[in-house]
Amino acid sequence: MKTTARPRQSTSASNAAKKKPAASKTVRKRATRPQATAQRNAKPARPSKPADRPATRANPGPGPRPDLGAPIDSFFAKRTGPLRQVLDQLREMIDAAIPDAMSSIKWGMPFYTLAGRPVCALAAFKAHVNLILVGPEGTFDDPDGLLEGDGKTGRHLKLRAPDDIPRSAVRGWLAAAATLARSAG
Repeated sequence: MKTTARPRQSTSASNAAKKKPAASKTVRKRATRPQATAQRNAKPARPSKPADRPATRANPGPGPRPDLGAPIDSFFAKRTGPLRQVLDQLREMIDAAIPDAMSSIKWGMPFYTLAGRPVCALAAFKAHVNLILVGPEGTFDDPDGLLEGDGKTGRHLKLRAPDDIPRSAVRGWLAAAATLARSAG
């Protein structure tokens, strides 16, 4: 059986055949009051900058936090309840284990350093506190598996109540972190 090919129509002709005639639509324009539109679109007046004040960028991007390098007392003063007790006990343990450590606020939390090298930090969240220990993988002996994190730059201990603090383990971890910071110089 032989098939015959039909001649192809041009695409514009075939598209025109497929299109339906456009229905006429009556478009009603909404009446607007020029005064109301101007009031809606107007921006509030901004006070001009004094000549002695330098211009600031609209989006300054990331920069140092205003509390960078501040004393750590304000961090503890903001906390209440059992998490405050956890923070206070950890602070006492750090002060006892590393009395020569310097402390200041970095990234919104207290950081403890020796000779400019980080040793540990405390972070407070809604439901827990983290003791952050700085050191490469294998620095902290953790036979009970209490520390969390991948260990590339450190590990952390998550605490929810003052009774959860493993005191002897924390003392050992703080001593290890301090030894590492002192020997890195």
